[in-house]
Amino acid sequence: MPTSATPAIEIAGLTKRYGAQTVLDGVDLTVPAGTVTALLGPNGAGKTTVVSILSTLLPADAGTARVLGHDVARAPQAVRHLIGVTGQLSAVDPLLTVAENLRLVADLFHLPRSEGRARTAELVERFGLGDAARKQGQQLSGGMRRKLDLAMTLVPGPQVVFLDEPTTGLDPRARRDLWEQVRGLVAGGTSVLLTTQYLDEADQLADAVAVLHGGRLVAHDTPAGLKAAHDAGSLDDVFLALTAPTQDRTQEEVAR
Repeated sequence: MPTSATPAIEIAGLTKRYGAQTVLDGVDLTVPAGTVTALLGPNGAGKTTVVSILSTLLPADAGTARVLGHDVARAPQAVRHLIGVTGQLSAVDPLLTVAENLRLVADLFHLPRSEGRARTAELVERFGLGDAARKQGQQLSGGMRRKLDLAMTLVPGPQVVFLDEPTTGLDPRARRDLWEQVRGLVAGGTSVLLTTQYLDEADQLADAVAVLHGGRLVAHDTPAGLKAAHDAGSLDDVFLALTAPTQDRTQEEVAR
């Protein structure tokens, strides 16, 4: 049984290859329970691969990955009962209403009918979806659809949530609305691993930031710690320094 001292996520030596290409090369990462860790990296850095392995959708080639103490390879069913995943592509059924989408998830997780309806009502209120409860998914704005996506992820009450670029394509107001929902999740004790291309999003939400580059973890610290270590005014500057081509970094070091 997980305790409060058990990390939400523990990764050690995680490796994944596709043919001759190594996508993850011995990645180590620990996410304490009840926190947000933002996983950053250029396109193709392996962020979604990490999420896929942790959510039991993809096997690793080497190394170990645990969620609340459960090994994802040896105890995938136990892990699935603990996690929720909001992927880059919407899981919303466009022909079902908001309430129907939520009740469908409750049925898929075999929640009793009364509990499923109560959970649906709770999440509709929590995400401000009351006015849209009878609208079909295809009638929702991008921001409302993303809210529904996250609400659907939360139906079974996961203890660890993976958010894979959850605000891509949203307008600034919709992004901030979703940020508030993530803050509320963490305040309630949920642990979050967030992948994002938005550096301000990581700065706003994350207790810790981990940067993947070339299949390796090249930095892991608080946002403030990373900025101080790189004498940078923003995470954008830190990110550019850490993911610059090797030749560029070498020339920068020589210039210093």
